[in-house]
Amino acid sequence: VQLQASGGGLVQAGGSLRLSCAASGRAISSLIMGWFRQAPGKERVFVAAISRTADTTGYLDSVKGRFTISRDNAKNTVYLQMDSLEPEDTAVYYCAADRAAYSGYWLPRTRPQYDYWGQGTQVTVSS
Repeated sequence: VQLQASGGGLVQAGGSLRLSCAASGRAISSLIMGWFRQAPGKERVFVAAISRTADTTGYLDSVKGRFTISRDNAKNTVYLQMDSLEPEDTAVYYCAADRAAYSGYWLPRTRPQYDYWGQGTQVTVSS
């Protein structure tokens, strides 16, 4: 699976951006999809994830109510709508895919659990 993230850029605090992650090589309908971010000098951390049928989502506490993850399996694309952006959201954002099957509504939130990664897109929020 190849993942191509796009949509990053420079935005003022309080603004919005919409990231996209286009997949090729495999239908994402069989994959759990996630977004991570990595700020300069820091580890890559979980931001959001969405189940195969979009009936379950999970978020980093600091982005709840501001970010929304969604997916369009027909377009093989996942999105991250980011509103009310803060300077602390500045990072390179990566999309990822997990091919494992889990029971119930549990979603993976750690980097090793994801099998495929995109190249990242830079998001910079100015104060």
